[in-house]
Amino acid sequence: MDFNELLSALSFVVFTYDNSPITLLQLLQVPLYIFLAWFVVSRAGRLIVKALKRRNVGADAIHLFTRMYFIISIAVLVFTSMEILNIPLTAFAFVSGAIAIGVGFGAQNIINNFISGWILMWERPIRIGDFLEVGEARGVVECINTRSTLIRRNDGVHMLVPNSQLLENTVTNWTLIDKNARTFIRVGVAYGSDVIKVRDLIYQVIGERDDILPQPKPLVLFEDFGDNALIFDLIFWVSAVSETDIRRRRSEIRFRMYELFNEHQVVIAYPQRDLHVDGNLTITQSHKN
Repeated sequence: MDFNELLSALSFVVFTYDNSPITLLQLLQVPLYIFLAWFVVSRAGRLIVKALKRRNVGADAIHLFTRMYFIISIAVLVFTSMEILNIPLTAFAFVSGAIAIGVGFGAQNIINNFISGWILMWERPIRIGDFLEVGEARGVVECINTRSTLIRRNDGVHMLVPNSQLLENTVTNWTLIDKNARTFIRVGVAYGSDVIKVRDLIYQVIGERDDILPQPKPLVLFEDFGDNALIFDLIFWVSAVSETDIRRRRSEIRFRMYELFNEHQVVIAYPQRDLHVDGNLTITQSHKN
C-alpha cells in the first residue's frame, strides 16, 4: 500500500455528526494525543511535586495542587479531543441536563462530600498530618480525598470519615495551629508527707527531660485534700503528633516519679478506711474436739 492509498484509507468517513464528517484519522488521533499528553502531564506533575517537597511545602498544599493540576489537565484533554473531532460543546447539553437531574434526586450526599472535600483542601481547617478527635475516635489524617478523609486511629485501624461530617460536626483538631498539647499527671501521696519535698521532686522529674516545652512553664499544683491522699497535679506542655506519643511521655514521667518517691521515702497513697465500732466487741474462739 502506497502513501496515497494509506491517506485515502485514513480519510475514510466513519460517521457524521451535525453535518461534520468524522474520519478514521481523527479517531486515531484522539487516543494517540491523549496518551502523549497524559504522559507529559503526569511526568510534569511528578517533577513539580518533587520541587515543592524540596522547598518544604506542606503535604496538604501539595495534595491540593495535585488535585487541581490533574482536574485542569483532564478538562483540557477533553476539550482538545472534542476540538479534534469537531464536536461542539452543545452536543452534551442534553447529557449534562440529565446528569444535573440525577444529581438533584439521587446524589446529594456525593456532591455534598465532594464540595466539602474541596473546602477542606482549600480552607485547610484540617490538614494532612493533623491529630483529630472525631467523636470518640482519635487519629492522624493521612489523606483528604474528594469524598472522604482517611484517618489512622491510635490503634492502627484506618477510618474513612465523609468530608461533610468533618464540616458539619464538632471536630477537635489538636494540631490546628501547632503541634503543642497540654497534658497533666495526677498523683496522690500519703497524709503526713512533706508537701514541699513532693513538689520539688515533681519539678526535678520535669527538669530532667528535654522534651517538655519550657513555655508555658510546667506547673505543680497542690490540687486537693483527698479522702485518702494529698492530691498533686503536674501540668505541662509537649510537642506531639499523636495521643500515643503523649501517653508514652506521661508513662515515662510516672516511672521516674515513682523511683524518686521511693528514694526519698515519699509514700504514694492507696485507698484505706478506718473502722470505728460503738459498744463492746467480743471475740469468741471455738474449740473443736
